[in-house]
Amino acid sequence: MTPESQLAVINQAVISCRLCPRLVMYRESVASTKRRAFRGETYWGKPVPGFGDPRAKLVILGLAPAAHGANRTGRMFTGDRSGDFLYARLFEAGFASQPVSHHAGDGLDLRGAFISATARCAPPDNKPLPSEIANCRQYLIAELELLRPRAVLALGKIAFDGYLKMLMECGKISSRAGYTFRHGASYALPGFSASCANHPKNLPHGKARVIPESQLFAAYHPSQQNTQTGLVTPQMYRQVLAAIRRFLDSAPNDSAPPPARDSR
Repeated sequence: MTPESQLAVINQAVISCRLCPRLVMYRESVASTKRRAFRGETYWGKPVPGFGDPRAKLVILGLAPAAHGANRTGRMFTGDRSGDFLYARLFEAGFASQPVSHHAGDGLDLRGAFISATARCAPPDNKPLPSEIANCRQYLIAELELLRPRAVLALGKIAFDGYLKMLMECGKISSRAGYTFRHGASYALPGFSASCANHPKNLPHGKARVIPESQLFAAYHPSQQNTQTGLVTPQMYRQVLAAIRRFLDSAPNDSAPPPARDSR
């Protein structure tokens, strides 16, 4: 199978998932009632699959779909202010083909990057339960097996802690001690075999089921609250993405992503 066909299988498994009754009820309720501004639209109302380059060496890990963002449009970080901020920065850094993301099918492509999430369904109050994050972990592992990324960018503390918890469950780190979440932080992580995790039989296995050594980068989540209060600024994200690019450019046996655009 090609990376594209493998990713399509994973995406279909994500979309058809109904493992978490609370999330199923909430996402479908939101899709039915809708926000007044979007009354004329048909909401996606299902789990949101990952989005991006099937040969990406950078995986960006968010929290969960926004109720009236990705839960409406069906694409990660699409249709809300968080996405407006994130894709503008990815475009500047050369990881996206355009700076805006309004709806699926708007022509946006990611270049050398792939966006996933800790939870695939929109949660009440933007807070997935630990059990719901655990249910979603199988899909992230399947994506990581396929992509074999050299860099992971965790957007927010929940995504950061969730990724470390996955490594702990696989026995590759003994604790989260020494891995402190702060914007701009980065940590070298060991490679591991995904066979340590419960991998569903209906999902494809990546090459040798091995996820290589990588670098974990951290950034504050680009939520509307964070960007409007100034906790997160465009320059802060430019600096993180520039550090990621330098790392990828220096990584052995990996082709570099497209050159960055001048953001001045």
